[in-house]
Amino acid sequence: MPAYPFGLPDAPEFPGRLYPLEAKAAVAALAVMAEERQSEPAPVRSRPDRDAVPADARTLLDRYGPAARCWTNATAAACDPAPDFLAAGLQGTQSHGFVTCEYLNGLDLLEDLGLIAVTGDEVGVFWSFGAY
Repeated sequence: MPAYPFGLPDAPEFPGRLYPLEAKAAVAALAVMAEERQSEPAPVRSRPDRDAVPADARTLLDRYGPAARCWTNATAAACDPAPDFLAAGLQGTQSHGFVTCEYLNGLDLLEDLGLIAVTGDEVGVFWSFGAY
């Protein structure tokens, strides 16, 4: 399956699972993907280099330019296109899942958080998975 480990919904279901994000929130979403799931010892918001992680995320997203449109599966963006992902971190961020319930090389995948950046020329897909 070319999309594995994603369990892709039918096309009409995408609008109910993806929400638009403002640029600053997209940077923060990508930054918190650097955190570990479950027992994060150092969420981005409490790291001494707190500003460096979002700066790296901003550099990565800058490749898509200022006209890029971004979406996430995080439910916090359903009512607000600029949620504070850094304050919540991965542990407090709920999402519509796109991951299959299957094992991948002995890992059980769960709790995914994604970011999709789209321009007229390319699409960037960034995803974070919890696993055990």
